[in-house]
Amino acid sequence: MKYIGLDLGSKTVGIAISDEFGILARHLETYRFSENDYNTASKYVIEVAKKNNVEKIVLGLPKHMNGDIGIRANISYEFKEKLEKANLEVYLQDERLTTSIVDKTMIMAGVRRDKRKQLKDEMAAVVILQNFLDRRK
Repeated sequence: MKYIGLDLGSKTVGIAISDEFGILARHLETYRFSENDYNTASKYVIEVAKKNNVEKIVLGLPKHMNGDIGIRANISYEFKEKLEKANLEVYLQDERLTTSIVDKTMIMAGVRRDKRKQLKDEMAAVVILQNFLDRRK
């Protein structure tokens, strides 16, 4: 069973996809949209899911470090509802420290700063999705 992982920002959504067995995540793309235009972003994600025959989405949930839910997390809940209206099953995955992990990993791998900026969102989606897949086992 394939999954799509999402790292939702205010102007981008990083998209990752799993293999057919739901074991390994890989980056797919970063979709850019007008600031806070989550309707357009959700429609795009729905298209990507349909094109890749995916019915299960893992959406990053940006909690505060103390576990509280803030504005960004509420946006994720609203985005989840938009995807569910298209008959997609959506799981929320805690994404605390995901960006930090991605930044440190890319620095250690010697990825140039400009390339890190380009890949950050979709690589964060990979970490979100892989964490979910690993937890499921």
